[in-house]
Amino acid sequence: MFGRSRLDTKTPEQIRLMRGAGLVVAETLALLRERVRAGMTTGDLDAIAEEHIRAQGAVPSFLGYHGFTGSLCVSVNDEVVHGIPGSRRLADGDLVSIDCGAILQGWHGDAAISLIVGGREQGSEQDLALMDVTEASMWAGIAALAVGRPLYDVGAAVQDRVEAAPVPYGIVEEYVGHGIGTEMHQDPQVPNYRVRDRGPIVRSGVTVAIEPMVTGGSAATRVLADDWTVVTVDGSRASHWENSVAVTDEGLWVLTALDGGEQQLKALGAPYAPLS
Repeated sequence: MFGRSRLDTKTPEQIRLMRGAGLVVAETLALLRERVRAGMTTGDLDAIAEEHIRAQGAVPSFLGYHGFTGSLCVSVNDEVVHGIPGSRRLADGDLVSIDCGAILQGWHGDAAISLIVGGREQGSEQDLALMDVTEASMWAGIAALAVGRPLYDVGAAVQDRVEAAPVPYGIVEEYVGHGIGTEMHQDPQVPNYRVRDRGPIVRSGVTVAIEPMVTGGSAATRVLADDWTVVTVDGSRASHWENSVAVTDEGLWVLTALDGGEQQLKALGAPYAPLS
């Protein structure tokens, strides 16, 4: 299935436009990290996000997408992805994954973070480790992107980083990364795990969203009756991290990171290459 994915590329000017959308997403997620508090509802977070996105002249990617009713996906504890914002109240110690998308001048940005309500001091040792290994696996996958390399090296790098942890985790396989551009979800699909196929060879101008979803137990999931919210079957907690990335001959530009990914990429020895 993955081997049939098409690999589009973007021009430098198109990548710069995508960076504009990516910055709206990055700033929105930074604002939500600042504002989240126990007692807030997931709907409160959604309202903050929509107001900020629209104030930047952008529109939310998710709102109305196949009937989705939120500007964010807010997934709490055993919810993996696609949590619908609403009346659920957050409590200190909740592990919350927030997925955000925005469209600016016709181009999309898409990213997700995980956080602990009340700050890291409120998180259990297990939740902090899960959150950190998921984030690290995302960056390992991003660092595996390079012109001339097989695309599916990304999933192998994600899996290797998760399996290097001292305790076992589950890597969700039903939901994968994707191309991004004038649509939120484009070819190619980007698995978050090792597959037999090497996939298409990465070319300069490729833009993809890398988004591992990792659980503290079994990787098995199910969808709730709302037809959106994905939860773990065994009730274990989950974490989701995502960034949209541009690949050029010079290196990588993380379009949805405030610093363009400079700090993390350099720490991993990967080339950081923003377009001027």
